Amino acid sequence: MTAEDPRRRRVGRLSTIYVRSPVYFLTACTRDRQEIVAAEPVHRTFVEYGENGAARGAWIGAYVLMPDHLHLLVSLDDRDVTLSVFMKSLKNALSQTIRAAGTPSPHWQKGFFDHVLRSGESYAQKWNYVRNNPVRAKLVSHPEDWPYLGEIFPLEYLSDR
Repeated sequence: MTAEDPRRRRVGRLSTIYVRSPVYFLTACTRDRQEIVAAEPVHRTFVEYGENGAARGAWIGAYVLMPDHLHLLVSLDDRDVTLSVFMKSLKNALSQTIRAAGTPSPHWQKGFFDHVLRSGESYAQKWNYVRNNPVRAKLVSHPEDWPYLGEIFPLEYLSDR
C-alpha cells in the first residue's frame, strides 16, 4: 500500500447528518486523569446544568460521572448550538464547582470524544455501556449502587423515515 492508497486515509467527520435530532455519545476526560469528577457537588452542578438544557438547546439523556471522566448521551436542538460549544460550556460549569472545592485549574483534557448514534438499538447499547462503567471499574457491584449515574431527559432516536 502506498500513502495515496484510499484505504489508508482516515475517515473524516460527517458534514451533514440526516437525522432530525441526532443523539450523540460524548466522553470527556480530566487533565492528567485527576480523580475530581465523581463528587456530590460536581454531580449536583451537572444535573442542574442538564435540567436547564432547554435554555441552551441541549438535552442530556443518560450519563455517568466517573472519577476521572464522564460519559453522556445528548441531543441538540435545531438552534445554532454545536457539540463544541455545548461541551465547552459544560466543562466550564463543572470547573467552577471543582475550583470551589479547592482543585486549581486546568481540570479537563482538551477536546472530547463524540460518536453519533445510528439507531434506537445503538442508544440502548450505549446506555448499557454507560451504566455498567462503574461496575467494570470495580467501584460498585451493581450499576444502581453508583451515586453519579442517571438520566435527565429520556431521549429517543428519531429518523426522518
